[in-house]
Amino acid sequence: ITRQVRVFAERGERFEWKLHAHDRPPDLPRRLRAAGFVPEDEETVVIARVDEVAGRPLLPEGVSLREVTDRRDLDRIAAFEQTAWEGGSDHGWIAESLEAERTADPQGLSIVVVEAAGAIVCAGWVRFERGTEFATLWGGATLPAWRGRGIYRATVAYRASQAAQRGFRFIEVDASSDSRPILERLGFSAVTTTTPYVWSPPTVPAAEP
Repeated sequence: ITRQVRVFAERGERFEWKLHAHDRPPDLPRRLRAAGFVPEDEETVVIARVDEVAGRPLLPEGVSLREVTDRRDLDRIAAFEQTAWEGGSDHGWIAESLEAERTADPQGLSIVVVEAAGAIVCAGWVRFERGTEFATLWGGATLPAWRGRGIYRATVAYRASQAAQRGFRFIEVDASSDSRPILERLGFSAVTTTTPYVWSPPTVPAAEP
């Protein structure tokens, strides 16, 4: 913990320690809090077979899904995430992070958006974890006005199909309380829980004039 905090403090960057329910030692949550980490909402790790989830995405009329790679679209995703989560922490880092990841390994990440009337209403991405049988789903936020129409479900089916085409056998998701019921209806099974513990650099006050 001390080593990681030191590295990110030197870089002036926030970072997340993803704590799973089965992690050891048992007092790890206390140790993280003592080091300045702040726990966020608990998520449930769910897993499904790719061949049971993959399929043609079914979208409402007037809604389309496409893969994106351009920085302009990544900036649009960052702005969308800010809206979808109704403010909160700054989501501007998402564009930088996704662009850097794609630059390092273009085949290891696929990003999709769902749009209506030219505006993003849902966005998600899938990571193809090299050396494993797992692809992992991330993002998936949907604007409140567009929830309950099968849009998130369509992105899951599409990304699972991408994983199937690459020979992956399983899909894993760290599911929020909103996503978990949808994913379980699609055949995902819960295996553990995870809690993001986030460390942020301390604020350095401006020097006196």
